[in-house]
Amino acid sequence: MKTILITGAASGLGWAMAQRWFAAGHQLVLADINAELLAAREAQLNAPERVLTVVADITQAEDIQRLIGATEHKFGRLDRLVNNAGITHRSPAHKTDPAVFRKVMAVDWQGPVELTMAALPLLRASRGEILCIGSMAGWMPVPGRAAYCAAKGALTQFFEVLRLELEADGIHVLMVYPSFLDTPIEHNALGKDGKPASHARSMVGGMRSPEWMVELIDKALANGQRWLLPEPVSKFGSLLWRFAPVLYLRQVRKRFAGELS
Repeated sequence: MKTILITGAASGLGWAMAQRWFAAGHQLVLADINAELLAAREAQLNAPERVLTVVADITQAEDIQRLIGATEHKFGRLDRLVNNAGITHRSPAHKTDPAVFRKVMAVDWQGPVELTMAALPLLRASRGEILCIGSMAGWMPVPGRAAYCAAKGALTQFFEVLRLELEADGIHVLMVYPSFLDTPIEHNALGKDGKPASHARSMVGGMRSPEWMVELIDKALANGQRWLLPEPVSKFGSLLWRFAPVLYLRQVRKRFAGELS
C-alpha cells in the first residue's frame, strides 16, 4: 500500500489515476481547486480511512503547506507525488493579456516546483516517486500555446535537473508526455483575455482516453522508466522539429492555421 498525492485529482487524468490506484488498494490524497467536484469524488470513493481530499490552489504557498501538513497528519508518509494539475490557453502570444501568461506559468510550473520542494522531506523518508505530467508542447512549438509550451518546457528542465540531484536519495522521477487526451484541461482553456477560449482546439494525431494513459503510466512506474512518450505522432513531430525544423514549421502552420488568426 502506497500513499499517493495527486493534484488536479477531481477530473480528467487525475481522476483516472485516482480510481485506478484506489482500486489497487492504495491510500490517496486528492487535491483540487474545485471544492464541489472534489466533494463529489470523495463521496464516490466513500472510504475515509483511505482517502483524504484537500481543496487547494497549488499557486498559493499557504495551500501547499496545508496540503503537505494534512497528508502527513492523516497518513504519516508520502510515497508518490503526482504533479498533474494544469491549465492551458488558446491564443496568439502577441494578442494575449500578460496575466494569462502569469497564470499558466504559476499553475503549470511554479506550483509543481513549490509543492515538490515542500514534499521532499516525506519523499526522502520513503525513498518515493515523483510523477510529472508534462506535454509534448514542452518539446516543440505549438501555435497559440506560447505560455503553455514555455511552462511545460520549464517543467521538463527543472525536473531533469532535480532528478540528477536526488539520485543519492533514491527518489525516482517519471516524466510523462501525453499529446492529446480527452480531459477538461482543453475544455477549460483560457482565451487571450483570460476568459474561456471560444474556438475549438486544433489537433495532430488521435484523441486518447485518460484511462489509456494511466495504464501506460502504471507500466512505466513498474518498469522504473524515467520518461514516457506514448504517442507516435508526437514522437515524430519532436524529431521533425529537431532535425528538419523548416518542414515542421510548414506543417504546423497548416494544421494550426486557426490558432494564428
